[in-house]
Amino acid sequence: MPLDDGYGLTESTGAAVNGIGAEEGKVHASAGRLSENMEAKIVDPLTGKALFPGQKGELWLRGPTIMKGYIGDDKATAEILDSEGWLKTDRLKELIKYKAYQVPPAELEHILYTNPEIADVAVVPYPDEEAGQIPMAFVVRKPGSNITAAQVMEFVAKQVSPYKKIRRVAFINSIPKSHSGKILRRELVAYALSSGSSKL
Repeated sequence: MPLDDGYGLTESTGAAVNGIGAEEGKVHASAGRLSENMEAKIVDPLTGKALFPGQKGELWLRGPTIMKGYIGDDKATAEILDSEGWLKTDRLKELIKYKAYQVPPAELEHILYTNPEIADVAVVPYPDEEAGQIPMAFVVRKPGSNITAAQVMEFVAKQVSPYKKIRRVAFINSIPKSHSGKILRRELVAYALSSGSSKL
């Protein structure tokens, strides 16, 4: 049975985007087309204004399946839903604020997953007096791997702009995740701060 790509969140109560059929399944780097009655736009995360095709920004979704809000948490609801019902999907609170730049952890994780010596990885913000925050990678080595922190940092540095470089690495046995598979970044940040070590 063929597998179809898709994209959705708990807050969209299902797939907001679907790739349907064998032909669409062959399109790499695509999650498919918008689901029926779903709207999407890419916006400047600072201004909320819609961007032109090809420009990078935050994905917003609107449609009949988007949640009404978080029960008993008006503040969290206001942070993720605007007054017109648009759902802000990218969770900008996860961005690492390095000096004047915003660094998305998922982008660095994607790069690190391509390293054949890495089994699992998570990137989190680590406090830094000069920069505000720096990208820190928690790395699970594959069995038999002896990859070093310097090699991890060099691997990423060759593929990103200087401000996105990994500047701290910790090796760990497993990445803490929720039942749904989401990385528990707060736990990792707390772990890093409590240890203060480059190797955990």
